Amino acid sequence: MKNFRNLLIVAVAASIFSCSSDDDNRTIDPGTGGGVITDNELKGEISENATLLASVEYTLTSSLTVKEGATLTIEPGTVIKAKSGRTDVFLAVERGAKLIAKGTAALPITFTSDAASPKAGDWGGLVLAGKAKTNKGTDVQSEVAGLLYGGTDDADSSGELSYIIAEYTGAKINGEQEFNGISFFGVGSGTIVNNIVVNNGNDDGVEFFGGTVNVTNVYCANIADDMFDWTEGYSGTINNAFGVRNDGFDAASEDPRGLEGDSNSSDPTAAPISTPSLKNVTILNLNPDVALKAGAEIRRGTVATVNNILFAAYGNASFGNRIDTDDSSGNGTVTITNAVAQGNVGTDKVGGDINGTVTEITDGITVTADNTISTKAGVGADLSVFSWANQSFVVIKL
Repeated sequence: MKNFRNLLIVAVAASIFSCSSDDDNRTIDPGTGGGVITDNELKGEISENATLLASVEYTLTSSLTVKEGATLTIEPGTVIKAKSGRTDVFLAVERGAKLIAKGTAALPITFTSDAASPKAGDWGGLVLAGKAKTNKGTDVQSEVAGLLYGGTDDADSSGELSYIIAEYTGAKINGEQEFNGISFFGVGSGTIVNNIVVNNGNDDGVEFFGGTVNVTNVYCANIADDMFDWTEGYSGTINNAFGVRNDGFDAASEDPRGLEGDSNSSDPTAAPISTPSLKNVTILNLNPDVALKAGAEIRRGTVATVNNILFAAYGNASFGNRIDTDDSSGNGTVTITNAVAQGNVGTDKVGGDINGTVTEITDGITVTADNTISTKAGVGADLSVFSWANQSFVVIKL
């Protein structure tokens, strides 16, 4: 049993207003210090190898795009504050470019809002594009940031993201376009992604649009829409994923979920079909005022495999459905092993096959009067591996 003491974070939704600058598309001059960027304002394009330093207080004031052929390296411990209240503030990595953001447990890399009272949706998020396969084609334009993605190289590398915190993301451009915390568009398995946290997001936490990238240790807390999302033929592995909606975080889409898995809404048989493998997953709702529509919605041709998952709702919190594989645009199929449920997590809505059973338990998540959350060893995600991020990510108000 692992214990964690935590502080309360309350986040609310806000309106996001867009503005622009005449020189947003400038090319950043990396200077004379071996590609080191010491100018503390970040925007425009990076067209040659460059490095951000932990010693510089950076502010992201508009879009920053790493161009094809260039590599942006970010030192451990670097903090980048994004200008709040705009829809054009984000970090994008083009297909053929790389982001090397290797933090450490002691010195994570943080992307956050510059607002005095930050909130979900203050800025966009991180957007990476790669050359791996999708079922939308080989030259697809991303729904945000305008990047081309897709190809035939499933082993493509977009760099490395390790020990990353992205918070207050999810700026809304319009009714159809919203940033996620971190978006992977056709990103290949050569990309290293581990120990990432998305906190207070106004759309999805992490979303995969095709591609084959594998992710280990991913934590999504306070996400208005879906905690973990995939579509367009994603076939990677997600290992050790913890998603939580905290008591007091009331920002929500019409259908917030723990997992949302699509393949192709226009043609659920389009190749490649989404065939992700998920291992060691916890979907937890602590908020009695906002129900999750589903713990896992697997649809539109997705064929998913999930091993060791905990669906949990504490106190009066709830889910609408535990697992939902029914959809008018195509059913999904899921095979589950070592699946358990605790609390009012609803019933399954069967369209496509749900192979396997879910066992009811009472001790997967334990909450005590001093706001300590305990997780049962071996059940769902291992929460202890996220202690580096900040213990305020798990919250309950008793």
